[in-house]
Amino acid sequence: MHTLLTRLFEKRGIKDANDLSEEEKVWFDSRQAILSKEKLEIEDIKNFCLNQLSVIESKWSDYNIDKDKKAELLPYYTVYKALVRAFDSPQQARQALEQELNQLLKG
Repeated sequence: MHTLLTRLFEKRGIKDANDLSEEEKVWFDSRQAILSKEKLEIEDIKNFCLNQLSVIESKWSDYNIDKDKKAELLPYYTVYKALVRAFDSPQQARQALEQELNQLLKG
């Protein structure tokens, strides 16, 4: 575990990552993945955004969270979703082009 995360655990009195809630584990795993790499890649950022989307969706489904608090998450969700779409767009464009070229080859 990265030293900054270790210090944060100590400060909060957390002995082990297994003591975390499901939401906290998602947060911890994404930070640990980021800190354990020398260089971030697009896939790492995409996975971080997907994790954040999951956290937001779980908060939206929690009946104990106030409606106004849920509404405050909408801009964050929109940005993370747009980033994921941007990361996927070159792949989708490539797939569409491959399909088009395959159709031309058949015809």
